[in-house]
Amino acid sequence: MNPLTLIRPNIAQLIPYSSAREEYSGAAGIFLDANEFPVGTYNRYPNPEAKTLTSVLAAQIGCTENQLILGNGSDEIIDFVQRAFGIPGTDSIIVCPPTYSMYEVYANINNLQCIRIPLTADFQLDIPKILAQKAKILYVCSPNNPTGNDLENIEILLQNFEGIVFLDEAYIDFSPNNSKIELLHNYPNLIIAQTLSKAKGLAGLRLGIGIAHPELIAVLKKIKPPYNVSQANQELALQAVQNWDPASVEPLIKEREKLVEALNNIAWVRRIFPSVTNFILVEMNEADRVYTFLTNRNIIVRNRSKDVPNTLRITVGTPEENELLLKTLAEFQ
Repeated sequence: MNPLTLIRPNIAQLIPYSSAREEYSGAAGIFLDANEFPVGTYNRYPNPEAKTLTSVLAAQIGCTENQLILGNGSDEIIDFVQRAFGIPGTDSIIVCPPTYSMYEVYANINNLQCIRIPLTADFQLDIPKILAQKAKILYVCSPNNPTGNDLENIEILLQNFEGIVFLDEAYIDFSPNNSKIELLHNYPNLIIAQTLSKAKGLAGLRLGIGIAHPELIAVLKKIKPPYNVSQANQELALQAVQNWDPASVEPLIKEREKLVEALNNIAWVRRIFPSVTNFILVEMNEADRVYTFLTNRNIIVRNRSKDVPNTLRITVGTPEENELLLKTLAEFQ
């Protein structure tokens, strides 16, 4: 399929804003073109393409620079895609709950119908039901939040779904399975999102990554604000990703397994769902009471009982934080 045929007609015809920093690409000089204050540490507008950071990220991810777009968190990438492809009041998206709720929130903001096709009992994609629906965009989160597991049969969807498949890989750095980035060569309707908020430890910077065919990235850049990633964030992110070691997640994974083992020994814990992320979903007796008990002791977990009955989602913390969590849970009656 040609995903360019799915673009909103007005977006396809849109002439994007041309910023001062885009119109001049030469060496640094006396800049009198952007109405900036002439002195200061961050008085100049940042590079609109975040070129240095994009170059490093492309090399680490294994793609070309023209396959990347950076966003103010991956939430902005989610929004870009909906605005590029979804005609308000006409088109729809598909989400597979329980999953990340911002897909549906943005659908409501952008006036797109949201078709909800729940995951199966073992938290996998319901392929027949998904393919029975027509929608512009299908959102798939793998590893999935809040369940913590990798989703299977994504390539089957890419082969058969007649729309954009948005694959959210926010937690991919924790998973033993590799990113699906190699599928971009065969499926031009695939858009992958990654983030610096999780394994890279940069949630406070709000930097997300969109990865897709260069022609799709060019469309998303047409609707991107010209300076959506600040100069300070570009510099801090560059320093962090240049020094990041993939092995840095290994201590956290060991802590996750220790936490799972300890929680399994608590009588009122019913089930701990398998996780390849930095969190675990725990089914228990009286989840609401446990949640209140913990928050009253200043230990904040996430109550996901509205999505998966009687569950709390627990992020793996430092060894000291995990030990305090377990000690506190032992006092629950």
